[in-house]
Amino acid sequence: MYSIEVNNLTKKFGSFTAVNGISFNVKEGEIFGFLGANGAGKSTAIRMLCGIIEPTSGDAMVAGYSVMNEPEKVKRNIGYMSQKFSLYNDLTVEENINFFGGVYGLYKEKLTERKNWVLKVAFLEGKEKLLTGSLPGGIKQRLALAIAVIHEPKIVFLDEPTGGVDPISRRNFWELINDLSHAGVTVFVTTHYLDEAEFCNTITLINAGNIIASGSSKELKTKYLTNTMLEVECDRVVDALEIFSKQDWVEETSIFGNYLHLSVRDELSGKELINKIAGENKINIIRVDKIVPTLEDVFIYLLEKDTNKNAE
Repeated sequence: MYSIEVNNLTKKFGSFTAVNGISFNVKEGEIFGFLGANGAGKSTAIRMLCGIIEPTSGDAMVAGYSVMNEPEKVKRNIGYMSQKFSLYNDLTVEENINFFGGVYGLYKEKLTERKNWVLKVAFLEGKEKLLTGSLPGGIKQRLALAIAVIHEPKIVFLDEPTGGVDPISRRNFWELINDLSHAGVTVFVTTHYLDEAEFCNTITLINAGNIIASGSSKELKTKYLTNTMLEVECDRVVDALEIFSKQDWVEETSIFGNYLHLSVRDELSGKELINKIAGENKINIIRVDKIVPTLEDVFIYLLEKDTNKNAE
C-alpha cells in the first residue's frame, strides 16, 4: 500500500531542468527521507507533490489524488511544513492554532480537542497567550509541525524542518515525527542533515534533479560501499587528504572533522601503504582503524560518482 506514487515527474524552468523524470513510491506510515545538497531539486519536488506548483510532465498520486489534475484535493488531504517558519510570529500560540484550525475546517468541539493535542505535543500547555515569536526555536518547530497535522492528515510533508535548530531540539522534534509514524501518518521529509536520515525507513538521494540511489540506511551502506573503510588520525589533515587522494590504491577520500576516511580494497595492505606514504611525506600518523561506513561516506561517494558520470 502506497501513500505516494511518483511517475516520471519533471519540472523545468525555461531551459533549466530542476527535477528530471523522477519515479518512486512511499509506503503508508513510513518515514521517507529525501536527501540532497542545496539546489539538488528537493524543494521543487516536494512543492509539486503538495500541489503548490504544476509539473512540466509526469504525475504523482498523493493520498489517492493526481498532483497534475487534482492539486486542490491533494492540498486538502496532506499536511505541509515549509523550510522557513510557517506560523505568524505576531499572533499568540492560541491565535495561530485557531487560525490554521479554521483553515483546515475545524470548529467547536473538534477544534478544542485538536488544540489541546497541539499544546500538549508542543510543550505549551498553559502558555496559549504567549506570542509565537517569543518562543525558542525548537518549540516553534514542534508547534509548526503539530499545527501542520492538526486536521489529522494521513500524509505530512516536511521541507528541511530543522534548519537552524539546536541538536537537542532536533532530537525532540524527531521523536514527534516517530510518534506520528507509529500512529500511521506517512512522513515525507527533505533534509541535508545526514544524521537525521538515519531515522528514516527509506532514503532516496537526489542530485541535479535526478535520483541516484534509494534504500534503507543499511542497504545503501552495504550496496554502494563494498570496500574497506579506514579512519586515519594524523597531523596536517588537509595535506594528507590531497596526498592520499592521488594514490591509485585509494578508492575514495573525505575529511570527517579532524580525521580522514579512506576507502581501500584491503585492510592490511591499506594500512601498510598509508603508513608508508605518510612517512615519505613526513605526516605523523596517530592511528588507522577500520570503521563501519557512515551514510555521509555513501552520500559523498554517490555524489562524486554521479558528478564524474555527468562530466564525461
